[in-house]
Amino acid sequence: MNIFVGNVDYRVTENQLAELFEEFGEVTSVKIPKDKLNGRSKGYAFVEMTNDAEGEEAINNLNGYQINTRAINVSVARPPEERKPRSNNFGGGNRGGGGGGGRDRFDRNY
Repeated sequence: MNIFVGNVDYRVTENQLAELFEEFGEVTSVKIPKDKLNGRSKGYAFVEMTNDAEGEEAINNLNGYQINTRAINVSVARPPEERKPRSNNFGGGNRGGGGGGGRDRFDRNY
């Protein structure tokens, strides 16, 4: 079972979360995503447990549990939603180009 843990204090480690969840069953992995720019935790984590019943017990017991002054939100992880492809028109739609109509700044007669 894949479990989402939100509102995780930035100082909490993957080992600390593993120890916490292991009280309810076998933990196969813990991942705390990091910001690519500064390497800091993004404030959430994913915990994977082998047994669904143990995962449900962990969710029921740890949702609202306080770690480093923050109450964590624990729930079943949902698969990521499909993202729409990005457009390259910077939100301009089909408005056409900007023709100017004035003098070219390199026009010697300016």
